[in-house]
Amino acid sequence: MRTAATVSALALAALVLAPSGVHADVAAVPTAPSAGTAATAATVAANAAPASTATGGTPSRKAEPTPSASTPASASTDPDALVQGTIVDTVAYGRHARQRMDVWHQADELRRPGVFLIHGGWWSSGDKKYMTEISRSYAELGYTVFNINYRLSADAAWPAQRVDTLDAIATARRHAALWSFDPNNYVVVGFSAGGHLATAVGTYKNGLPGLKGVVGISPVVSPLTAYLDGAETLDLNKRKLRESAIRLAGGCEPSGRCARIWQSMEVPEHASRGDAPVLSVHSADEFVPSSHSDQLRDRLRQVGVEVTVLTEAGINHSAPLYRLPGVAERVQEWIAGKVF
Repeated sequence: MRTAATVSALALAALVLAPSGVHADVAAVPTAPSAGTAATAATVAANAAPASTATGGTPSRKAEPTPSASTPASASTDPDALVQGTIVDTVAYGRHARQRMDVWHQADELRRPGVFLIHGGWWSSGDKKYMTEISRSYAELGYTVFNINYRLSADAAWPAQRVDTLDAIATARRHAALWSFDPNNYVVVGFSAGGHLATAVGTYKNGLPGLKGVVGISPVVSPLTAYLDGAETLDLNKRKLRESAIRLAGGCEPSGRCARIWQSMEVPEHASRGDAPVLSVHSADEFVPSSHSDQLRDRLRQVGVEVTVLTEAGINHSAPLYRLPGVAERVQEWIAGKVF
C-alpha cells in the first residue's frame, strides 16, 4: 500500500489524510474485464500524456507539488497490470469534514485523463463510499478517479455544493502531478442530485478549463421542475424531491426573496457557448423524468453545445439505472470519445 509518505512536497502532507479504507491493494480484488474494457484500458494507457506535455491548469495560491520519483508505467494491454499499482488516498480539499475525496491514481509519470464522480442522495444524504465500485471500474480502465464528498443541504444551503465540487476539481488540477493526472483532460459524472452538481459545474460561467464532458445519470437538472412535479402527486419520491429542493434552497420556496437562489440552482439558465458537452441518461418512468435533461439540451443546442439524452425502459433511478445491461458501457464509450 502506498501512502502520503510518497509525497515529497511537505506543503501537501496535510492534504492527503490517509489511505482510503476501500482497499489494501486494488489488484487483490478480482475482476473479469470484457474485451471492450481491456481495449479501453489499453487506450487510456497508450494515450496518457507524458508528464512533460501536461500544463498546470488553474493558477494556485500554493506552490506546485514535487512528486516523488517513480518508475514510469508501461502502456500494457493487460488491464490487470494497470490495476496492479493503483493507490487510493483520501484527500481534504477544504476544512469541513465533508470536503473530502478519494483519489484513485497511479504512481507513474504519465498524465492520465480524469473522471470526477459525484454521489446522489437528495442533496441531503449519501456518501462517496457508495461510489467505490464505480470508482474501481474507471481506475481499472486506466483513468485517475476523484470520488467526491460535498457539504449536504443540512450543512450549508446552495451554492455550497457547487462550490465544493469546483474546489475539488481545482485542487485536483493544482496538484495534478501528484496523481498522474492530466489537468486539461477530464470529465465529471454525477448521479441524481450529484447529476445536478455535475451539470451545474458543466455550465458554470463559460466553461471550466480542461473539462471535456459531463455525464448525468438521472440528473436533477431542474430543481424548479422537481418542485412543480412534486406539488400535487401521489408519487412519494417526487414529493420527497420537492422537499429536498426546498431544503437545498435554504428552506424557502421559489418566490419573492428566494427567486434568485432558485434561478441559480436552475442549470439550463446558465447555458453558454463554452460549456462542456453532456450525456444524460434517464429511465422512461422514473421520478426524475427526461424532461429535466430535455430543457438543458434545448438551451445548450441554442449555443452550439452537443447534448445527448438517452432513455432506458423502466423505473430504475441513479446507480440501479447505471447498472442496467449496456448503460455503463455506453457511458464509458462516450467518455472515451471526449478525452481522446
